[in-house]
Amino acid sequence: MAASYEDRVLRVLAYIHDHPGGDLSLDTLADVAAMSRFHWHRVFRAITGETCAQATRRIRLHRAACWLVQSDRPVAQIATDIGYPNLKSFARAFSEAYGSSPVAFRKVGRILPAHPNFKTGEYPMHPVTTRTEPSRRVVALSHKGAYAEIGRSFEAFSALCESRKLWPQVGPIIGLYLDSPEDVPEDELRSFAGAQFCGTDTPEGMEDLSIPGGKTAVLTYKGPYSGIHAAYQALFGNWLPDSGEEPADQPCYEIYLNDPRETAPEDLLTEICLPLR
Repeated sequence: MAASYEDRVLRVLAYIHDHPGGDLSLDTLADVAAMSRFHWHRVFRAITGETCAQATRRIRLHRAACWLVQSDRPVAQIATDIGYPNLKSFARAFSEAYGSSPVAFRKVGRILPAHPNFKTGEYPMHPVTTRTEPSRRVVALSHKGAYAEIGRSFEAFSALCESRKLWPQVGPIIGLYLDSPEDVPEDELRSFAGAQFCGTDTPEGMEDLSIPGGKTAVLTYKGPYSGIHAAYQALFGNWLPDSGEEPADQPCYEIYLNDPRETAPEDLLTEICLPLR
């Protein structure tokens, strides 16, 4: 696929992420891509595996799920901010995608510390195992800003792999997170969206990274990505203090075991990996 088509798809994906409450009709996205609407939808689907409408709906509802759990924004405001004309239509779409109403999802998902003195041991439990992980070569796109918004970089990475036919050389999808959200301002957080790679040459525009192997604590989280932050709290607040283990001087990374485009949010599986000494 010509690079110009890659650029168009990446531009449109970025536009959807930047304007979740705006006009994301096929005509508008075709204009962003600078391509005829009669052919644009076929190009987009060929490269991403989704129609424009499917991608827009999924990205909008993921943004809503994150806001429901990680902010106090009113549900009606969230509906407006992701482009739904009224609360009823938003609630229906959200329930279809996430299996519960926005209000119920917020109540179940709001498992974050209520204040800085939130006690250790009160976080939800998730299975944690200790295993020896192999070293991994990863190719990825860099992301700067809120971890909850790294999806835009994964969308771009997936589109590049599809257009360049890289999937036979790609292994598990991996997110690498360099900073602690508790210590670093949100807009300065550094992360990478990519995958294990067995090819020879680093794909153009991607970065070549190495994750050392060794002893690793692995928490398996099941559920929508909007709840991953609370799973980290469980790993560091519940498991680590009682484990007798010491974290290595290496960043955490996540391994995504299934595809959010083909898997219901409640069935998504993520391994949160904490390197140990």
